Amino acid sequence: MDNQLIELFIKNAIAEDLGDGDHTSLSTIPADAVGKAKLIIKEDGILAGVALALEIFRHVDATLKVDVMLQDGAEVKYGDIAFTVEGNTHAILLAERLVLNCMQRMSGIATKTNRIVKVLEPSHTKVLDTRKTTPGLRYLEKLAVKIGGGVNHRIGLYDMILIKDNHVDYAGGIANAIKAANAYLKQHNKALEIEIEVRNFEELEEALATGSINRIMLDNFKPEALKKAVARIGGQYQTEASGGIVEAEIPAYAATGVDYISMGALTHSVKSLDMSLKAF
Repeated sequence: MDNQLIELFIKNAIAEDLGDGDHTSLSTIPADAVGKAKLIIKEDGILAGVALALEIFRHVDATLKVDVMLQDGAEVKYGDIAFTVEGNTHAILLAERLVLNCMQRMSGIATKTNRIVKVLEPSHTKVLDTRKTTPGLRYLEKLAVKIGGGVNHRIGLYDMILIKDNHVDYAGGIANAIKAANAYLKQHNKALEIEIEVRNFEELEEALATGSINRIMLDNFKPEALKKAVARIGGQYQTEASGGIVEAEIPAYAATGVDYISMGALTHSVKSLDMSLKAF
């Protein structure tokens, strides 16, 4: 994990929640009280966020003792105990909601991703995430995709050139956009991969004629058209299918021979995995 980024995230999240104090705990529980709690899994899935939870507990109170039973990536079932935590009760209660919010969402993402990864196992196709993430949570959501067995696409605008439809239209076409991107990289001495999105076979032919790219994103190509496009590219460049692809369609898209399937649904509309932190 990126410790600097994680530390900043935890600091901001705690400040958002705590304000001028946890007045419920302050008013009902002695400041020096100690207790134990356990993280109970209430739904089958893939566990994610354990390493983050350890950092949250450490940030809140470094004296808290956490005993981990299940690690990130573990297949979990109803009733499993992921870890126990022991120490100052106020600290446990302060960390509780942040730990649960993060772990539930991350585990939901990891679970959905892993289901798709298993469907893809007979093929060479990999599933990619996108930038359709929750602001401020992108790093954690993409980490959850990796825990689930998926592949991270670019992290942000800075680590890849992805020329999408609006870029193409503003640049005056596929060829103009690709040529301008390559000139920019040369001028600024940057070594970034270039991916071009195409919307039809005409744009695909223009991209192939222009060259100087690493990957072609075939947007809104249905499986039959996608298979023809992948064959036309013939392994010259990596291929990616995108455009509202849902879980039920994964086998049909994988059968086309495409290298990657990108799915915004991995992060933008996932169901959190149910779990709770209970005193014992």
